[in-house]
Amino acid sequence: MTGIPRGASGTTRTRPANAWRNWAGNVTARPARALFPASVAEVTAAVRAAAGEGLRVKAVGTGHSFTAAAATDGVLIRPDRLTGIRAIDRAAGTVTVAAGTPLKRLNVALAAAGLSLTNMGDIMEQTVAGATSTGTHGTGRDSASTAAQIVALELVTADGTPLRCSAEENSDVFAAARVGLGALGVVTAITFAVEPVFLLRAREEPMTFDRVTAEFEQHVAENEHFEFYWFPHTGNCNTKRNNRSAGPAVPPGRVAGWIDDELLSNGVFQVACSLGRAIPATIPAIAAVASRALSARTYTDIPYKVFTSPRRVRFVEMEYALPEEAAVGALREVRAMIERSPLKIGFPLEIRTAPADDITLSTASGRRTVYIAAHLYRGTPHRAYFTAVERVMTAHGGRPHWGKIHTRDAEYLSGVYPRFAEFTAVRDRLDPDRRFGNDYLRRVLGD
Repeated sequence: MTGIPRGASGTTRTRPANAWRNWAGNVTARPARALFPASVAEVTAAVRAAAGEGLRVKAVGTGHSFTAAAATDGVLIRPDRLTGIRAIDRAAGTVTVAAGTPLKRLNVALAAAGLSLTNMGDIMEQTVAGATSTGTHGTGRDSASTAAQIVALELVTADGTPLRCSAEENSDVFAAARVGLGALGVVTAITFAVEPVFLLRAREEPMTFDRVTAEFEQHVAENEHFEFYWFPHTGNCNTKRNNRSAGPAVPPGRVAGWIDDELLSNGVFQVACSLGRAIPATIPAIAAVASRALSARTYTDIPYKVFTSPRRVRFVEMEYALPEEAAVGALREVRAMIERSPLKIGFPLEIRTAPADDITLSTASGRRTVYIAAHLYRGTPHRAYFTAVERVMTAHGGRPHWGKIHTRDAEYLSGVYPRFAEFTAVRDRLDPDRRFGNDYLRRVLGD
């Protein structure tokens, strides 16, 4: 294994144990202590010290996962000081960034340098390491998840060894660690492929459920990025098509953009969700109004301003990745299930796509994929709904998003991931004592 240079020595900040809570508030942990390292050397020292005390170690980002993937009773590494761009290599088309850097900060810095990621998810509050380690993705016919854009990464393994990996260097670790679940080590830096900044033309348009599902394959084939939202208890959807444009840039008007992205999508929706949670019987009527509130619009802007949007209404989420050919049928099954049940669902379902990739535990590993995501407003009982959705998804060989609520275990997951044993073999070699383990990893990866 090839080591990486250690950063300048400094003093790792430590805070006493306090309860840690994720963004949605559905996961809480109480670590023995929280550390705020500012360099690779400090991460290395933290891991070695924890090993000496027999404590487990987990790194956590901004807590946008809905599972306990980052929860620990040992040492919690917070990457707040492990941030910033290390290097931009224009000739190679890469950027190397410290693991704790928020995607938002990366996107803004890249745009200022005339560069961009090729694709991204619709939220950019996560850290780069947190987003990639759990398989965060957007939607794309040909361009894949954030992790699939990684060309190299650095992590500190269980014995405190800093390790660099890429397709050429420690390639077996690279195949696994791009979506590593925090099980292989503490990621300290990531190198992404980037390209010169470009423009995207976004076309948002209402469409009926029957039409969008009948024409789904056509919409995916004709657009670089296609996604849609279906509002339960209605036959209404909102679609979004993003395609590269020669310009000029025509961003949403300030007032119109505020009305759609803040007032309607966040402010009014927050009120509607609160009302629906308090009085579930009102949800179908609210859904009928909400599904017609956003009108068609077209705008052109740089990628992160088109791909991402503010999400101020807090929720819990389940998402499954299905084989492309099974997705429309599964979505119709979910609709039928909701219609015949007493469930009242106030949040739309989100449907996105991805090409196959070569990452061991990526939800799109080895197959073209369609994602179906189910959400509920935070504080709304979700078990009955998510259980019913999960039953449909698993019947079609679905793979749960690693950072979103699900009940699957290693027995099931080893059956839907052909390279599952390859990942666990790398884990056994790098972390035989499960220094980076926790209850969630024990469930999904086995002992």
